[in-house]
Amino acid sequence: MEDFLCSLRRRLRIVLLAGLAVLAAGCGAAPPGGPPLAIGAESQYADVLSQIGGPYVRVRAILNNPNTDPHSFEASPAVAREVSQASLVVMNGLGYDAWIERILAAAPNPRRRVIDVRRLLRLPSDTVNPHLWYDPRTMAAVAEAAARALTALDPAHAQYFQANARRFTASLAPWTAAITAFRRDYGSTPVAVTEPVANALLEAAGCRILTPLALQVALMNGTDPAPQDVAAERSLLRGRKVKVLLYNRQVTGPLTSSFLELAREQHIPVVGVYETMPSGYHYQSWMLAEINALRAAVAHGASTRTLGGEAAR
Repeated sequence: MEDFLCSLRRRLRIVLLAGLAVLAAGCGAAPPGGPPLAIGAESQYADVLSQIGGPYVRVRAILNNPNTDPHSFEASPAVAREVSQASLVVMNGLGYDAWIERILAAAPNPRRRVIDVRRLLRLPSDTVNPHLWYDPRTMAAVAEAAARALTALDPAHAQYFQANARRFTASLAPWTAAITAFRRDYGSTPVAVTEPVANALLEAAGCRILTPLALQVALMNGTDPAPQDVAAERSLLRGRKVKVLLYNRQVTGPLTSSFLELAREQHIPVVGVYETMPSGYHYQSWMLAEINALRAAVAHGASTRTLGGEAAR
């Protein structure tokens, strides 16, 4: 009965948001003569939009709190109104931000540009890991797509948008160089994770992820993992078969906490990774900080649980 009531409440909420979005769609995307509104469903995508659009676009990030679980986000009526008025929306796809898909479907606008990053990268719809921004190839493609979309919305500033996209791609060089250096110096490093948040970065750096994928997916989706997978993770830590444990800084339940405690007991360094861009960073400095934290863990046994913005903008 409780499950039925929860499901009913969710359906009623979706209907309410859809109605509000339809009403708001008639309000227009921006004041006459004003810059278009661009929305990044997640703060990292909004950051790229800001870097490409500069003063010629108004940018809003919806998921922007690095201390909350993005998977549990529910759009408010205010968010629905704002999204429905956007001229450009960047969303992750793969069900990670399904709430924005429902809002857009309820408030169709043929002039609105939507960048679905999963589709942009031509990934299968059943791709298991939705944390696409940790892949070094992702954001350069997003920047180029954003420049094209903004050019269509504001042709007078096409050269500005395109130059910023090139500048953005060039600015990723320190991060990709750090990945290459880690792969050269510490390739094949065995690591454990709690969720597949930073797996694309770990794979690019040449790490071997030994945690069972089924355990990662269960913790990501908030379901109960199989006992044998939990036992396998504990065996990795107790036997010191991994050099570092990476965990989702934004989601730490009892099971994750037990893994962290076990790592501490075995003197295995831990690195906290984020789903939402931490305060004080741009996308580039955030990703560079993450790979530097991984190097510090493997090379010096140093733990980095929190990124505090010391590599600030």
